[in-house]
Amino acid sequence: MSASSGPLVRQEVPSVGVRVLGPEGVEQYGIDDVPELLGRPGTILWVDVPTMDEAATRLLSEVFAFHPRAIEDCAKRNPVPKVHVYPKAVFVVLHAPEPGRGGHIHYVELDQFIGPGVLVTVHGPLNPAVDLQAALAETRAVVRRLESGRLRPTSSFELSSAIVTAIAARMRDYLGERTADVWRLEQQVTGGVDIEAEEFLDELFRVRHSLLAVRNISVLSREVYGRMGTLRAFGEGGQDLLTDHVDQFGRIGIIAEGQKDYLQGVIEFFQTRTNTKMTIAAERLAVIAAVTLPITALSSIMGMNVIVSESTRPVFLVVLLVVMATMSIMLLLWSKRQGWW
Repeated sequence: MSASSGPLVRQEVPSVGVRVLGPEGVEQYGIDDVPELLGRPGTILWVDVPTMDEAATRLLSEVFAFHPRAIEDCAKRNPVPKVHVYPKAVFVVLHAPEPGRGGHIHYVELDQFIGPGVLVTVHGPLNPAVDLQAALAETRAVVRRLESGRLRPTSSFELSSAIVTAIAARMRDYLGERTADVWRLEQQVTGGVDIEAEEFLDELFRVRHSLLAVRNISVLSREVYGRMGTLRAFGEGGQDLLTDHVDQFGRIGIIAEGQKDYLQGVIEFFQTRTNTKMTIAAERLAVIAAVTLPITALSSIMGMNVIVSESTRPVFLVVLLVVMATMSIMLLLWSKRQGWW
């Protein structure tokens, strides 16, 4: 979340989406119509801001009169989810995971102002390497459900809950992809596949990092909605919605933690097997060194007197070779009894 990863993505920013949900379905309007749409009885006003700019800032401050601190939070990247209950609206900051280059996990931010009959969603500042379509995925999914008639919320709290459920579904899908990676890596380790250790360990730790990111996002989101439940931010009628979100994020966190622990076991299995191979190789090298060192020492001392002198003494040379062979055999037998090979 802190550093840009990958090439910059040139993106065309869509306009602010203004929709009114009423008994007749979904109606779309322009941003200039928002003052007239506020307070229309029996409807839900949903304003979706793809990116904060001067016009969006004026809309939030002058038309909706939201708290200045909340508007400031919309204009910057928030490292953790949060919730603030203001007189006019509940302000919520959530994140969703988006994979980046080199194993980096982007925290895609979505801010919400949830008030009676009003929902304003603001897509937080993005890392330039993230495609804007990834940030708009949940709100566009909800728009399709609204337009098809599959979703008919009766309050802004229900509409917000539909978006949060879409975020949770995105996290579950991402968690499913990473779980498939865990299975594949485990099969490679236990199946005796010839593996290049450095690259394989790198992939193992990248997948573990992804699982840690999902767990972190889900645990923090669960705490945010737990706090909203304590504050009764949605009123008495919305407690079931808040409880459901706490349960959703809690279960995602538990699953991510379980898969992370399982992958850690795979990593330890692989590392133990690799270390065992290295230990065996080191023991064999030690045996070779132990067998050859006395021979090398003996040949170094006697070599000049036996071979490099003016004349070679055949009898002495034969005796020396026999002694060297005997020493080697004795050392090999001794190391065998020690269990070194």
